[in-house]
Amino acid sequence: MSNTPIWSVDEHLKDILGTVRALEPIELQLPDAQGCVLVEDVTVPVDLPPFDNSSMDGYAVRTADVEGASEEFPAVLTVIGDVAAGSGELPEVGPGQAARIMTGAPLPPGAQAVVPVEWTDGGTGGGAATTMAAAADAPEGASGEVRVHRPAEARAHVRAVGSDVKAGDLALAAGTVLGPPQIGLLAAIGRSTVKVRPRPRVVVMSTGSELVQPGEELAPGQIYDSNSFALTAAARDAGAIAYRVGAVADEAESLRATIEDQLVRADLLVTTGGVSVGAYDVVKEALTESGEVEFRKLAMQPGKPQGFGAIGPDHTPLLALPGNPVSSYVSFELFVRPAIRTLMGMADVHRPTARATLRTDKPLTSPAARRQFLRGTYDATAGTVAPVGGAGSHLVAALAHADCLIVIPEETTEATDGTELEVVLLG
Repeated sequence: MSNTPIWSVDEHLKDILGTVRALEPIELQLPDAQGCVLVEDVTVPVDLPPFDNSSMDGYAVRTADVEGASEEFPAVLTVIGDVAAGSGELPEVGPGQAARIMTGAPLPPGAQAVVPVEWTDGGTGGGAATTMAAAADAPEGASGEVRVHRPAEARAHVRAVGSDVKAGDLALAAGTVLGPPQIGLLAAIGRSTVKVRPRPRVVVMSTGSELVQPGEELAPGQIYDSNSFALTAAARDAGAIAYRVGAVADEAESLRATIEDQLVRADLLVTTGGVSVGAYDVVKEALTESGEVEFRKLAMQPGKPQGFGAIGPDHTPLLALPGNPVSSYVSFELFVRPAIRTLMGMADVHRPTARATLRTDKPLTSPAARRQFLRGTYDATAGTVAPVGGAGSHLVAALAHADCLIVIPEETTEATDGTELEVVLLG
């Protein structure tokens, strides 16, 4: 067995990303398309706003009628009616007339500008108004007279038709990830559905007879199943629809049966545990026979044992990760997350990286010819990184306090204070 080739991190990742293909596009309703990647250019079908409208609550007027208006000599105009947002029938504003107008309401014919209510007496006959009387409380507000205390230039406080976007403009380009503002723009231009690559369905399965679900009692020799929770959350965080399958016992037949059951709802399967060289490494036992999944040793720490292949009638990709909690999480970040984002059709599938200066009391050691990933906290302002916890692959507590992975390259066996290293930024 000693002549088994050792794969590098980059070779293993390249093999995965060379196999995984983006999912076929589908048409989705806007709420379901959030987080998905657009596969078509979307053009604007109508001008936004679709009509000239008021940017203030106030009065729609002709500019000549308010020329030279002042506190001392206000322009006195006849109020001919109300124009509310959504108004269909609009009154025509003639010489010496004004219409009460609300923010967002269409500019009525004849009007050339809007004077804010604060520049008027609000139709009350008193001094400067601070607000408009509500329509329900003041039917007389839409009639009678209004005194205007300041002149207004043409188009003052008017939002022009098409001033946001014009019909025929490109609203969103193919490849855009649809976040809340993009969903809002699609709705604003009247799109109810959009063509996107769907979020992949990822099934996460943990294996191990020693695993107990949180909330249950631990018997001697048992531990809580944390991996399936961490990896399901990580898959969701990467943009997937994630399904968690609680611990499967260390028995090859039941594992194979469970995997076959899950294929129906999976675009990607992730297992954790049972991939090493022990007598009870059931994932390896269950999946090696069919020859569809290849088990490898990688030149990395943690996460040396890995499995990758495609199983079932649809050649669903399967990534088999080690069982140690930190090994499985690091493996997820390096291999599963890029695979999920490739399925989504994302342009950039990798976590951002940075160069940082190591701050450490004692040198960090790393095995020769292995790429080591240590948990760390990154200070973007200072450009420094400090390790969290030890190097053990079981230290879940340290992982919970880390915001990056410190990368110690294959050729480095010791990193001292002040060494510049690459960090992978998480979250």
